[in-house]
Amino acid sequence: MAFPDFTVPDFTAPEFTVPEFTVVVPARYGSTRLPGKPLLEIAGEPMVAHVWRRACQSHASRVVVATDDSRIRDAMLPYGAEVIMTRDDHPSGTDRLAEVADILALADDALLVNVQGDEPLIPPALIDQVALRLAEDPEASISTLAEPINDVDTLFNPNVVKVVRTLQGRALYFSRAPIPWDREQFKESPTLLATDAWLRHIGLYAYRASFLAAYRDWPASSLEQLEQLEQLRVLQNGHIIQVALACEVNPAGVDTAEDLARVRTLLS
Repeated sequence: MAFPDFTVPDFTAPEFTVPEFTVVVPARYGSTRLPGKPLLEIAGEPMVAHVWRRACQSHASRVVVATDDSRIRDAMLPYGAEVIMTRDDHPSGTDRLAEVADILALADDALLVNVQGDEPLIPPALIDQVALRLAEDPEASISTLAEPINDVDTLFNPNVVKVVRTLQGRALYFSRAPIPWDREQFKESPTLLATDAWLRHIGLYAYRASFLAAYRDWPASSLEQLEQLEQLRVLQNGHIIQVALACEVNPAGVDTAEDLARVRTLLS
């Protein structure tokens, strides 16, 4: 079976003009696996401070930390960060961004980039890239990134979100399952991947403010509830998600205690 060549990143130019955009770092104190995760110490600073600093190194015109907890606000104010207090009943980071867009009274065509508060190693170039890709595709409501999957364990790991896209880079589907399914090779458990057709989704998003206003009024979709992936609500409502190959390697974020130890070692 022949597959398109997805090995070449979609974004390689070192010099480019990035559109004006705002970065929002949603930082929720509650976490089932790592309580108080945004404030966990890494190299003498709270995790969210590392994320905020990375975002400030991008071409964003504004970087905002959005939280529902005064402890996170109090930790970030000494850094000079702009902090916005949001409601504590948001079911997702996307809903929190919609409230931030309202508070900031952003124009409908304003671009916002959601940089999750547990990504202390995120390359600033990826933040620029995802904003640029959305600006370049006026029909898309969201842009996001992906990277090739090179090993079988990652492909079959349900905690790793996979994405299939069109030749124009638009998302067809996201899943925790190993998609696309190789009908011949996967009859038995494979030991290696024969092609580079499989892509891992990177949870970095750019939105238009007008889309966020619409999104928060949609009920959770059936696919979203099955896969526990909120981006499927977007596809099921007929909106376009632009998916580019990341221009740099994106180090994994912090979801577990093991992840935290790894990042602490890297940044110590």
